[in-house]
Amino acid sequence: MAWDEWEQLKAAAAERSAGRMQIDHLADPVGGGGGVPGELRSDKAAWSKGGADVGDLRDNVSKALAKLEDGQKGLGKDSGCLTAAAQLEVHTSWERYVGNVSGRCEKLSGLLEKVGNDQLRTDEAISAEIAKLKTEYKDTPAVGGQSKGR
Repeated sequence: MAWDEWEQLKAAAAERSAGRMQIDHLADPVGGGGGVPGELRSDKAAWSKGGADVGDLRDNVSKALAKLEDGQKGLGKDSGCLTAAAQLEVHTSWERYVGNVSGRCEKLSGLLEKVGNDQLRTDEAISAEIAKLKTEYKDTPAVGGQSKGR
């Protein structure tokens, strides 16, 4: 390609896009969005619903943890059975993991509801709060069921 032709192509592209920028997006769903085209809106109800849904997830996780506890009853630490010892190891790992998931859900639920209530926080502040959750509840490698030299 000749240099002159390249310069012409660049100039034509610059003319087409001069002073105008458009971000591609999906059309607004029926009943959603609204407002002036190009206007970003944050809906308190959506934040609150998200918070409530995460709170419901926490409730379900807590119920699962209770069932996990019920399933562990009757298995003593020193039962002499290798299968029971392995199950206890897995149970302890899952109990910790499910407890962390529950705690993460509780804090995230509160955060989402708070954002919905005050709507005054910046995106950066919200991102920082979510990053704190990721740090506090960092996933750990699986430990249950490993042979540990047996």
